Amino acid sequence: MTYKLVFFDVDGTITSEKDGSIPPTTKVAIRRLMEKGIHVVAATGRPLSMCEELREIGIETFITANGGYAKHQQTVIHKIPFNKERLIDVMNFAEKMKHGLSFYTESLYMNGVKEGAILTALNETLSLADYPSTQPAILEEEVYLLCLFANDRVVDIYRQTFPYLIFKRWHPYILNVVEKEVSKYVATKEVLAYFNVYPHETIAFGDGDNDIDMVKLVGLGIAMGNGSQGVKTAADYVTSRASEGGIYEALKKFNIL
Repeated sequence: MTYKLVFFDVDGTITSEKDGSIPPTTKVAIRRLMEKGIHVVAATGRPLSMCEELREIGIETFITANGGYAKHQQTVIHKIPFNKERLIDVMNFAEKMKHGLSFYTESLYMNGVKEGAILTALNETLSLADYPSTQPAILEEEVYLLCLFANDRVVDIYRQTFPYLIFKRWHPYILNVVEKEVSKYVATKEVLAYFNVYPHETIAFGDGDNDIDMVKLVGLGIAMGNGSQGVKTAADYVTSRASEGGIYEALKKFNIL
């Protein structure tokens, strides 16, 4: 089988699950894919502004904000901006209740609420040691993903207050807040259409439950050894851990490199 495109989750897939670095063999693998004319797409929960290290190794196509925004070079392929009026309603409610919100544009901002559990979650998911800055002019930008930092009790309050929004937990203390389905799966289909590539001509690597639909969509789905049980079950193959060069290993096994 000749594959034309490879989707890579980022944190825990391209980057080591141990220290967030990109293993040397992974850099080699990505470079060789591009040399062979195979499109490489990074599909991440990060905002675009946190993808500079990926740009440095040659990646030019990004699915960011967990599927809310996709861009190839300077061309926007896909975006789902949040309705301004509904955004204002959630912002005002969170400010009143003193709950943390993060806003994904091409950059990442927060609403200024600080607490230990938020910082822990930011560190665990984005390797951040401090809170993102606030953006007083956030309403002048397009917001592609809104994240709420909350436990289940608090989330119940939000669901009752905003029944027209979707609250989807992806971390013990973080939920996506969207108006319509935002996912890597939706964005990957838009990227495939942009490049005129069929799903069976593609590969996807992932380590989390938010990668399951993407891994199942493609012709060859690969889960990292450090991945969740859900993505391992969904995948066609389970490779080594990200920190152990799992990407290079799998691509060699299937004679892609």
